[in-house]
Amino acid sequence: MNWKELISNKRLGQEDRHIERHDDRSEFKRDYDRLIFSAPFRRMQNKTQVFPLPGSIFVHNRLTHSLEVASVGMSLGNDVAAAIIEKQPELDKTLFPQIGTIVSTACLAHDMGNPPFGHSGEKAIQTFFTEGKGAFLKNEISEGTWNDITHFEGNANAFRLLAHRFKGRRDGGFVMTYSTLASIVKYPFESALAGDHGKFGFFCTEKEIYQKIADELGIIRHSQSGAPLAYARHPLVYLVEAADDICYEIMDIEDSHKLKILSFEQTKDLLLGFFDESVKNSIEKRIKDEGITDDNEKVIYMRACVIGKLENVCARAFIDHEKEILDGTFKGCLIDHIPEPQREAYKRCTEVSFNRIYKSKPVLDVELSGFKIMETLMEIMTEAAVHPDRFYSKQLISRVSSQYDITSPNLETRIMAVVDYISGMTDVYALDIYQKINGISLPIV
Repeated sequence: MNWKELISNKRLGQEDRHIERHDDRSEFKRDYDRLIFSAPFRRMQNKTQVFPLPGSIFVHNRLTHSLEVASVGMSLGNDVAAAIIEKQPELDKTLFPQIGTIVSTACLAHDMGNPPFGHSGEKAIQTFFTEGKGAFLKNEISEGTWNDITHFEGNANAFRLLAHRFKGRRDGGFVMTYSTLASIVKYPFESALAGDHGKFGFFCTEKEIYQKIADELGIIRHSQSGAPLAYARHPLVYLVEAADDICYEIMDIEDSHKLKILSFEQTKDLLLGFFDESVKNSIEKRIKDEGITDDNEKVIYMRACVIGKLENVCARAFIDHEKEILDGTFKGCLIDHIPEPQREAYKRCTEVSFNRIYKSKPVLDVELSGFKIMETLMEIMTEAAVHPDRFYSKQLISRVSSQYDITSPNLETRIMAVVDYISGMTDVYALDIYQKINGISLPIV
């Protein structure tokens, strides 16, 4: 693959149209602004990241997480661009210097397809079809759609959200640039290849869209004609993934300290573990010299140091492995290729997160509740989609936004409309609908 081909500002759905400019923004900055001002992006403020949505202590939700990932992504993209242009100065006169904006925009979008209640919501959608009352649909719909819904994946759903032409919308969905869209797709193959890990990059309804984008950008195709579609990653995906890896792991540690799941000493030990003794002493001296006595502020400063270090070593890993990345032969993620001290410190954080954070009572409680809410919504709405002529089905269908084609004569389209509708809900809206359809709450005037 080559950078001049990989970085394109061609827009999905407007390939043959000249866009009249009204300002000096680049096309990639237009992508960024378009997402920031969109309703699906705003809805992430009310979607669980890890911990339950805040009461008295404000921890991360999907929106704040995405903004932080976008900030780190901008730094990664800019650092990588500067280093590669130094080696290949001819790229300076192309669109390549703008990769920081592309990566940052893709970071904003990377969680937009996630359903309510985090990974518990994802699992509830999958298991409704594999273990629940939706299992009968296996014989009613195509194999491709069945693979899509039984492996339902937030990343694939983000691509659908941005690229699909929902009812009443224009061709191309959000009409994003090709490079931004390709940078979002972390698993560039269809659901037939999801395997045990359950990950894939696009639903069969958007398969041809991704294929058009990938071929236009010169992304290496791994699959043969007639086989399930599979490509190498667009190189910028590695930077989006690294920004996400850095933020979710380190910010979960900070949130855990705020929620008193981890003590200050445990948190300090994890964060300072990314540095050698000299740098550790320097950080502690800086905290003391600046008169920082509040433990939360100390954690914030140490966390900032860790994110800066991880951004630096991940950018270096990308630059060092640029050839393999462009050849489509690079294995693993950038975190796997950073120096051993930081890699081992990151691994320690991962282990503590798994054992102490993700299995903590607040997290388990929201997962259990969220799973039940999502399971119930899937059951009731799928029943309505399968039997749309029943009285109660008509009442339920009338609540669904007009952009979702739940009245289509095609069953598969109606099932996907149910998935679109429920996965697009916020946590609070899902709870509200769950309570209303179960008669738990009534609007009282």
